[in-house]
Amino acid sequence: MDCAPAKATLELARLTNRAPESAVAVAVPAVVGLLGGSSPSLRSAAAYALCRVACSFGCRLAPIIGQSGAIPVVLRLLPDSEYRFRRILLRLLSALVSFDHPNRVILMRSGGLEAILDLVSVCADDTKKYLLEIISALALLREVRRVIANLGGLSYLIEAVSYGKMASRTRAAQALGLLGIARRVRHMLVELGAIRALVGLLKDGDESARLIAGNALGIISSHVDYLRLVAEAGAVPLYVELLQGAEPLGKEIAEDVFCVLAVAEENAALILEHLVRILQSGDENAKAAAADVIWDLSGYTHSVSVVRSSGVIPILVKLLENGNDELKEKASAAIAQLSYEGANREAMAEAGPSMFLLVC
Repeated sequence: MDCAPAKATLELARLTNRAPESAVAVAVPAVVGLLGGSSPSLRSAAAYALCRVACSFGCRLAPIIGQSGAIPVVLRLLPDSEYRFRRILLRLLSALVSFDHPNRVILMRSGGLEAILDLVSVCADDTKKYLLEIISALALLREVRRVIANLGGLSYLIEAVSYGKMASRTRAAQALGLLGIARRVRHMLVELGAIRALVGLLKDGDESARLIAGNALGIISSHVDYLRLVAEAGAVPLYVELLQGAEPLGKEIAEDVFCVLAVAEENAALILEHLVRILQSGDENAKAAAADVIWDLSGYTHSVSVVRSSGVIPILVKLLENGNDELKEKASAAIAQLSYEGANREAMAEAGPSMFLLVC
């Protein structure tokens, strides 16, 4: 008796890439009904069809699947499911919450977060990637982030930064940045390895992922105890890449983070080494961005001596003579800031007669 409906449901799955979206949308509630039925073969066929629909139509039909009651049914079926069926159910659930915010709320209010955390804690197969994708999507909800921290789920969110689709990894990084605002949670994240995970995404992510990872890492690093850890993880050269990139937000993030990291003297020396290299060999835009950072660093008492010893002052003087208008403006601002220190004025005077007249 189940043969014909099962075949029809599988045919729907097969035709998802060719069938009109309106026709598929009409069929969704009926397929969800089959998913909640008593026949194992129909449940399997329905789960596969819904998974294909959710993955193929994304944010256009994922809301309809969620509104049709699929999520509580999936949660009910998961505990007793065998590997193949569980894999389809988790892939379906991942697609539903990845593409639709209300579906995340439905899953959270249906007890889904606790169920997913229980599953991921004992998962030893490739379905873990779907569990981590679900966690990263749910973590965009503030109430979920609070529960994740309290239930010991932070390690899974950190793992999600390094594992799975780039969109999921990016969501996880965004959630870590939001969690890292709280000092208590920030300490937990560092202890669990969030710095290395975010540095990894900053290194191999796409443009959007790198921006979000860079911002999250900047938030987590904003404590004196973590400044060296961030630099030791290899973050400074990666922020230099953001500073030299075409994305204005990336330049802004890098500049802000450099000002924080430079509180540690060894970090400041490393940062200045990269900035000097940019001023010597970078393009005009990169040089302007580097001069802007030096301008900022020159205003902090903890880094002004490092700026002077880096040898950047003669380079800034040359930029006053040879740079474009923007570069001259930022080099001049950095020099003016540095001139408040007597030792810096001496270095400027040594850079040439024109500089001597400027600082006297």
